[in-house]
Amino acid sequence: MANVSPTRGDITSHPDASEMRDRYARVLGGRDVALVDGPVFLLGLYCAASPWIVHYTTSQPPLVTHNLIMGIAIGLLALGFTRAPERMYGLSWAMCALGVWMIISPWVVGESPDAGVVWNNIIIGALAVILGLVCAGTAAKASKRS
Repeated sequence: MANVSPTRGDITSHPDASEMRDRYARVLGGRDVALVDGPVFLLGLYCAASPWIVHYTTSQPPLVTHNLIMGIAIGLLALGFTRAPERMYGLSWAMCALGVWMIISPWVVGESPDAGVVWNNIIIGALAVILGLVCAGTAAKASKRS
């Protein structure tokens, strides 16, 4: 009977092994904030769903559309941070700008917002600014290493 069990070969002698190791190290070298990508995405999801969670869909229709679009934008930034970190972490400052806009948007977009709407957007905006600064700081640190 033939031996059909799979055997693992040693790939250290493979001609591409050193190149693969170097590429893997290069990709992981700039991923110091891999743990931030998830919270940024969750923040975007919450921002998009917040009008229905805080229940201001009927009292603030312009803010419903605004928060939905901003949440999608934050979520897309998070996906970009995950998929192409070396290119996207330059846009970390955009995350900070989105956060600042979220803080002031209840008064600009909304019509006499109540305290719940204001606090909701202030918290989302503050978290976006903080996470954006973390991403920007890490991107700056990674570019100094390169």
